[in-house]
Amino acid sequence: MSDMLASDEERAEEKEELDCHSYRRFEPEEKVAFLYIYTMEPETAQTDWVEDDNEMNGVRNYQKELDRVIDNIIGKKECRTKDETRICVPALFLHSCCAPCSSYVLEYLRAYFRITVFYYNPNISMEDEYRKRVVEQKRLIAAYNAESERRQRMAADNAEADSPVGYPIEIVEGDYEPERFFEMAKGLEQCPEGGERCFACYEMRLRKTAELARAGGYDYFATTLTISPLKNAVKLNETGERLAEEYGVAWLPSDFKKRGGYQRSIALSKEYDLYRQDYCGCVFSRAQRDRQTADNVNRG
Repeated sequence: MSDMLASDEERAEEKEELDCHSYRRFEPEEKVAFLYIYTMEPETAQTDWVEDDNEMNGVRNYQKELDRVIDNIIGKKECRTKDETRICVPALFLHSCCAPCSSYVLEYLRAYFRITVFYYNPNISMEDEYRKRVVEQKRLIAAYNAESERRQRMAADNAEADSPVGYPIEIVEGDYEPERFFEMAKGLEQCPEGGERCFACYEMRLRKTAELARAGGYDYFATTLTISPLKNAVKLNETGERLAEEYGVAWLPSDFKKRGGYQRSIALSKEYDLYRQDYCGCVFSRAQRDRQTADNVNRG
């Protein structure tokens, strides 16, 4: 990929640009990685290419924060009321961007939470693409639930059988309203992918998630988006925490790409033969993909 990097002169010009007040500046090498991450072989994709060493730089480790939440859940497994002792399982309202990104997240969290997946993605500009992705999301959840039921039956018949893999997963499909995305994106059309427009899109989807989580009486809300190497986990968690204060529902911290989560999602996508898109869904990401494809063809 070295032949695609900018010259020193181009790099100097790049550093002078203001990327629509983006959350952090990407160096030219990072921008090349950003453009190519969707088209790289999944097994070789770098999942931490924008991550600093958390321990060395004092950056919050959201995976460890999630570990502590789960440890606390395990430690309070039994709930005692006046009349009974029962198993307490917190309810999680989980925004999902797509089936592949949710595959690992659901596999991981369903042992600790009763999960309702909220499929809400008005950023997907083409309706046929939206429909294709939501069908895959529902198919994956059905497969996971069937697997869990099968293991529960085996456990009932044989004490030595594998333990159940987790609690049943439900899904709520949000309204398909791409006009909300285009309204949100006004004035941000020229921002690069990964910049201010993407942050506004995070907030739009997470705000709706928090609103419905409060209305539904859920204990936590979260998103699968942090599994993606293309998404800013710090910004996502900051947005979630701010909305948690506003709506009074706990935010579940995450950086799901950590500990091999992204690679596991690729393996699960292959196992369940999931449709894996090569752009986020919006017209801006699609245009960037098309430009990059054309550049690859021209380079021969």
